[in-house]
Amino acid sequence: MDDGASRNDQQPASGAQASRSGKERRRWSRQPSSSQSDGPPPPPALTPLIFSTEELPPGEQFDAWQVLNAPLADLTLPDGVTVQEGFAARQVAWNLGGMLVVQQKAAAHSYHRSAAKLRSSLVDHWVIIFRREGKAWTEVGGRVAESQPGTVEIRSLGHAFRGRMLESQSLALYLPRDLFADSTAVLDANNNRILSRNLAGLLVSHVDSVEARLSEFSKDDLLGVVNATRDMILACVTSTEERAMVATKQGTVAPMERARRFIRSNLQTTAITPELLCRELGISRTHLYQLFEPSGGVVHYIQKQRLLAAHAALSDPSDRRLIAEIAESFGFASAADFSRAFSREFSYSPRQARSAPAPSRLMKEGTRDADGLPSFERWLRALGS
Repeated sequence: MDDGASRNDQQPASGAQASRSGKERRRWSRQPSSSQSDGPPPPPALTPLIFSTEELPPGEQFDAWQVLNAPLADLTLPDGVTVQEGFAARQVAWNLGGMLVVQQKAAAHSYHRSAAKLRSSLVDHWVIIFRREGKAWTEVGGRVAESQPGTVEIRSLGHAFRGRMLESQSLALYLPRDLFADSTAVLDANNNRILSRNLAGLLVSHVDSVEARLSEFSKDDLLGVVNATRDMILACVTSTEERAMVATKQGTVAPMERARRFIRSNLQTTAITPELLCRELGISRTHLYQLFEPSGGVVHYIQKQRLLAAHAALSDPSDRRLIAEIAESFGFASAADFSRAFSREFSYSPRQARSAPAPSRLMKEGTRDADGLPSFERWLRALGS
């Protein structure tokens, strides 16, 4: 019985059976491969923005580097080092739409993102820094984190910080805060953290792979790259215990982040009221007031965001509007009301904010947009919008 079955199994199929199997084989063989159906590969989507101090006179190099980094921090040279000695630095930035990848090498210096810098900037992104060479020490809220080659740093541009670095080479990812809207508490709990070796290694491997393909990515690749990087960051920074802790807070965090995004998207309207926010978020007035109590109340929070946006407009040399026009665009009933509120918040007037000295214009050809605004700064401002 078994031998007969074996012989039958070995005999070729005939008749309808052979016809069916032949059709089956032909059907699968006619399926085009992805390379055949897609045609030629799509063109690369990214063009890097390159800045270097090498072609500038030594006495102008540090000033130029300061201007490039002005949206992020104020820079100073180490004690005993003068501007005339020169400052070797180079930056290559890639804009993936929802993420900036910045390759950087610079001589030793100190950096400070002050409370005044926060007031004059709406940039509150997260920065993930991969140190390749050198060391850095950064202080946030009295806690100092030391990074060295092979480590990964997590830092928020929404908080003040200061630090210093030796001659270093690094890669930094700039990611908009809204990209982590459903996980805000996770990153907030890890601000100014240095990832452990094992976790850092996983993230470094992923980012190395992304970096190696920056010149090859097509437009259709970019969203997937950004989302995969986001997921990898969250996986590496969050332990099981932290996930459980964050999960208990998420019911509060999610409405707060939604409220924050709604307010930021509607700063130039006069219709943001507690009632509107309650309808938008689907929560009660009591819950809304509880959310904003740590921020001084919902009305105070809305006005502060309007004032911060107005301050950024006044500090923008490309914004030629009158102060009264800027005040009206951000929902203030009169220039006088705006001036009083602005002076209370910042301790100086809108006119003083506008007349503050502009930074040095020592920028290499090709690093500015047509309106004179540095392209890297434009990328930072527009990131995630």
